[in-house]
Amino acid sequence: MSKLDSGLVGVAGEYLVAGELSLRGFIASISLRTTRGIDIMVSSADGDHQVTVQVKTNSDGGTSWILGKKAEDFHHPAHFYVFVGLANLGERPRFHVVPSEVVAKFATRTHREWLSGSKKNGEPRKDSNMRKFGDPRETYRDRWDLLAAR
Repeated sequence: MSKLDSGLVGVAGEYLVAGELSLRGFIASISLRTTRGIDIMVSSADGDHQVTVQVKTNSDGGTSWILGKKAEDFHHPAHFYVFVGLANLGERPRFHVVPSEVVAKFATRTHREWLSGSKKNGEPRKDSNMRKFGDPRETYRDRWDLLAAR
């Protein structure tokens, strides 16, 4: 994929997820930028079931995404992340649908592991606001069913 502005990558991911949700029979409403941590509000067609979604998109098609520190604490049974891996233009993106509790635990654990290590020069690492999520085994790839189960 040609190099896109990171803001456009994020917006593209949100619209791709909203489109996928619509194709799967959900009502998807992209939120305004003022809604912290929630990019899309999702409801069943009959309106009886609602969840919220935060979208994270990478432009390398991989199975790893960057998160902020708040990912450790911002979780709820009705809140999900949809991680989007954009590949080459014209190729279908990869979607990973993950409960926010899973993301919070992963981000907390892997950040602690990273902090316990040291820099190449042997000095201790300093804390940062950056966290990561990865799904290398693709456990959550196309798990749209999780949205309907809550």
